[in-house]
Amino acid sequence: MKRIFFLFLATITTLLAYSQENDSIIVVKSPAGRLSGLIDIQDLVNEGFNYWDEEFEGHWAGVELGVNSFIKSDYSLYPAAENNFLENNLLLSNVLNINVLQYSKGLQQTRNTIGLVTGIGLSLQSYHLNSNTTIELDENRKVIPQTLFFDSNQKSKLSSVYLEVPLLVEFQIPVSHFANRVYFSAGIIGSKRLETHTKIKYRKNGERQKLKSPGDYSIRDFKVSGTIRMGYRWINLFASCDVVPLFEDRRGPELYPFTVGIKLISF
Repeated sequence: MKRIFFLFLATITTLLAYSQENDSIIVVKSPAGRLSGLIDIQDLVNEGFNYWDEEFEGHWAGVELGVNSFIKSDYSLYPAAENNFLENNLLLSNVLNINVLQYSKGLQQTRNTIGLVTGIGLSLQSYHLNSNTTIELDENRKVIPQTLFFDSNQKSKLSSVYLEVPLLVEFQIPVSHFANRVYFSAGIIGSKRLETHTKIKYRKNGERQKLKSPGDYSIRDFKVSGTIRMGYRWINLFASCDVVPLFEDRRGPELYPFTVGIKLISF
């Protein structure tokens, strides 16, 4: 019995001693700018998403489709009967641009809406001529018309492939909380001609035939074009015009190619 009493007394003494310990709450003072000592508002401002920290990105790379023709036609080197022998059908004369590489460089320190754009692309250009008319070179390398007659359903084209390198200045306007941008760019495109050919498609004895004739046709190996481009989201338009004639001096009519089109795919 005494043993139980002393055990009970020891338990009571221990409880009283524990209850007398200092159990006050220590208040930790929150540093300035911190809400409830848990959330640092300054951290939210400094470490959150900053739109202007994103790098400038232009709009060159992609696949484009357009139509092309000539302006400023001058056939003064030819007799009247041969005027406009390179007149083409605009809707059937097309260009396919495959712009595979792009490099963009922003020009601002605290913004990313103005920059330079360059890259590399391939341009496949063709002109749909009069059905019976193609071209050839005479002994002086002058372009002259040639008329061919086959059975039926003739189609005539002059086609070239160019390697292109642009230098563009692009301006962008953020809209809709910066999620999308309206852009406008202008500049020049330097081109190197890689290949040229004429092609006549026709039917003979009911079978499809084609006559393809590769050659340079006195077309310039290098050319320079002025271009403008603009767009918003999925709508992207472009136009370009050569600043030098298609053919070498006094080797053909004075023609300046131009192209207008739309971008189908962006890379």
